[in-house]
Order: sequence, then C-alpha cells, then structure tokens
Amino acid sequence: MSDAGPTTDDGALEVAVPSDPLAGHPATAYFWGHVAGSGDVADSVIEVATNDEASAQVLAAVAGGDLEHEMTTRDYAHDTSITRTEDEYTLSIGGDGSEDDETDESGLLGRSGALGLPVDGRGNYRFGAFVNHDRELLPGLLEGCGTICFKSSTGTVGISFVHDDRELLEFAQDVISESPVDAPVDDLSETSSGGYWFGVDDDAAPAFGTWLYENCEETGLFAPSRRRKLERSLEQASAYDGEAA
Repeated sequence: MSDAGPTTDDGALEVAVPSDPLAGHPATAYFWGHVAGSGDVADSVIEVATNDEASAQVLAAVAGGDLEHEMTTRDYAHDTSITRTEDEYTLSIGGDGSEDDETDESGLLGRSGALGLPVDGRGNYRFGAFVNHDRELLPGLLEGCGTICFKSSTGTVGISFVHDDRELLEFAQDVISESPVDAPVDDLSETSSGGYWFGVDDDAAPAFGTWLYENCEETGLFAPSRRRKLERSLEQASAYDGEAA
C-alpha cells in the first residue's frame, strides 16, 4: 500500500481544494479537523501543528501559509511524567507583516476574512458544512489530538482523543457514533494535565481505524506516519500470543 498522495507529473503535491475555505469539501474538512485538534488562533495568525511532513504539506496546499520544522519535547498526553521528542511541522497562516494583517482576529474569524473560521459567537467550532465529509474530518481530528497505540498488556489496538476542549471531544464522540462502523466510545475522563480524553472501544478500534484510512490515497488527505502506526499496531495485535511484552 503506497503512502503517496495525489501528485503532478513533476512529483509536486496536488490536492483538490475549493476556492472557499469554509465550503463543504473533503480537503476543508480534513484541514479544519487538524486546526480544531492542534491549532491555535492568536494575533491574527492561525497556527496548526503536526509531526508528519506529508500531512503538513497537505494542510499548506489546502490553506497556504508558511511551514516551519523543529524538534520538540513535550509531555505525553495521558501521563505528564513521560516526555517524548519528535519532529514538529507548524503551519502559520496570516501575520506576515502585510497591511492586511494589521487587523484584529476578526479578519480570520469571520466569513469576510481572507480565511475565516467555522466558529460561533462563543468560539465553538461549527462543522455543519462538513457533515458529509466525516471520513476526512475525523482523521484531521485524530491526527491533531488523537493517539494510536498497541496495548501490550491486552494485545489490543488503542485509539483515543485528547484535548482541553470538552465540547470538541463530545463533538468527536457524536461524529464517531454516526460513522458506518459500530465503534462504541468511552465516557470522557480527565487527564493528569487537566484536559479530557476518551477512547474507542478496543474491540471496535481495528475496524474503525481501518475504515478511517481506507482508500485515503485517492485524496491524499492523511498523515502517512499515522497510518503506518495503525498498521503496525494491527500487526502486533494480530500476532499477540497472550503474553505481555
């Protein structure tokens, strides 16, 4: 199975996107899922981070902006006593010093802005335009604020979502419940850092993860490293012999 997304004849990344960044479309659904999961809006700049270079390039193809790469060390989401070091690619949109950027955040937050944000008056995301593109929105959310792992103690695959925004995670639970795969989820729990998290039922995680990334090469809207992590976890679960590693 190839990790390559759609490309032009010269190898450059080519992702189909609509002219309106708030339009209902697979590419915008994937992009805003990422923004909601790992993005930040401040000083007329949207920043969205990912540790997958290919995914970062896709996000840039969807919305433009500038990409920066660095190595970061951060606390593990479920246990702040554990840290990990990894690549991080940050896409910054806006705030380039031009006259158009000498405005307040309303230039980004409204439909009249250069990019806009699908949010309501309280700052909550409104994803109604992407209701027919859950298959792209969910990977964006998972890659932005989710984890995939092999649980050596039980021989199962774990898929979970972690975020400080409780309402965003409740939204993710609702979207998962409406997917064509029967994937029960846990109730929300608090993390050690004060945020929230929930997991997909271990028995349903393989089918849910497989559905999420099935045929994703057709659009290129996915992080190859995250799909590889899922495939490795599925292989480990399949080979599990009942003994903890």
